[in-house]
Amino acid sequence: MKRILSVLALLSSLGAYSQLPDLNMPLVQTKFTADPAPVVVNDTVYLYTTHDEDNAEGFAMRDWLLYTSTDMVNWQDRGAVASLKDFKWYDGDNGAWAEQVVFRDGKWYMYCPIHGHGIGVLVADSPYGPFKDPIGKPLVWQKEHWDDIDPTVWVDDDGQAYMYWGNPSLYCVKLNPDMVSYSGEIVKFPKIEDYQEGPWFYKRGDKYYLAFASTCCPEGIGYAMSDNPMGPWEYKGHIMDHTPRTRGNHPGIIDYKGKSYCFGLNYDVFRLDESRHAERRSVSAAEMEYNPDGTIKELPYFQDCKLTQISTFDPYREVEAETMAWGYGLKTIPKNPWGPERWNQLVTNIDDGEYIMVKGVDFGKGAREFNVKASSHLYGGDLEIRVDSPDGPLAGFVKIGNTKDELLGFSTPVTGLSGIHDLYLVFKGNERQKRNLFNLDSWRFRRAD
Repeated sequence: MKRILSVLALLSSLGAYSQLPDLNMPLVQTKFTADPAPVVVNDTVYLYTTHDEDNAEGFAMRDWLLYTSTDMVNWQDRGAVASLKDFKWYDGDNGAWAEQVVFRDGKWYMYCPIHGHGIGVLVADSPYGPFKDPIGKPLVWQKEHWDDIDPTVWVDDDGQAYMYWGNPSLYCVKLNPDMVSYSGEIVKFPKIEDYQEGPWFYKRGDKYYLAFASTCCPEGIGYAMSDNPMGPWEYKGHIMDHTPRTRGNHPGIIDYKGKSYCFGLNYDVFRLDESRHAERRSVSAAEMEYNPDGTIKELPYFQDCKLTQISTFDPYREVEAETMAWGYGLKTIPKNPWGPERWNQLVTNIDDGEYIMVKGVDFGKGAREFNVKASSHLYGGDLEIRVDSPDGPLAGFVKIGNTKDELLGFSTPVTGLSGIHDLYLVFKGNERQKRNLFNLDSWRFRRAD
């Protein structure tokens, strides 16, 4: 904690605290995200999360969000893909807790705990939804207690699917092939050392793993292993130890493009502004390694971990502006919540001096032109195209004026862009307007050749 506060204080005094040059910061800064549930399908990571409201003090959670990436550092915001309103049997406005999504036989199954009302299930034909409730009731609800949270689902090699869940006890059922019902009794497991909540169940090789948030508070990430999907479970230690640098946690673990990753949560974006506690969390990720015997090498805290880009970013296509590696201070809103691409977002709340950073952009032999779609209600501002830092070499700039809120195209010639660089789209106001300059929809570069 002392290290992050001292670093933030220094960067704040320099007027550049959003750069955080040496820290592995959370993946998303435009919203507060928690309870990461990554799933890999083909060449894409689909990262489902819960959502803490911007004004939350305690837990204020109403919907579930989606982010996608093909390089692990640049993430596209896909917006809210499901919410409490999708469960007609629940009439509350809070309690959208830690979900997990599983892809099976062309369908996307989202398992959603509603605090105090069991675990529901939604199904969609697309990762972006619409998600619909196929059973009209909770899949699991043990009404004698409030343990039914944090479901995790794994489909084994033989096709049998299992759902684990629970805080502070651990439960499991065998799901039927339809993935929306189960057979047999609910199994309650003996206490696993240091287990608290947030189980993440998966198989790697011939070993079964159960990662979990370890005893609160602060929570670390512990794990157990087994030779059988129904246990018994042997506690193996920590993937990430308890640390006062965060409070809660919730693991999500995947293999992707030859590497293994551990996702979790913390309060690092919230603490850019405040040192007090509130439930406004953010998802981070780190590269993870296994020992030859299948055990997991313990990680330091997320900020001290490694997360490297695993493929370069192509700028010669239409890029949604909500795709970024860093965009602290910005917000995203649905472009058209009722349209066929209701997941499409606009970048908004753009103030003087803020920027979007996209990592590892491959300009190849060179770019000649930059195109952007944007809208402005009042005086607008400038968009500067810079490389490698917010005050790096200027490749070009676009003046975005009053469009009467209509999205219009703007373009400018660019120079000095070749090879691989971090791209910074830096926003500048004018004497009349320093805040809420304009909204960004998308951008692209044109090749020089």
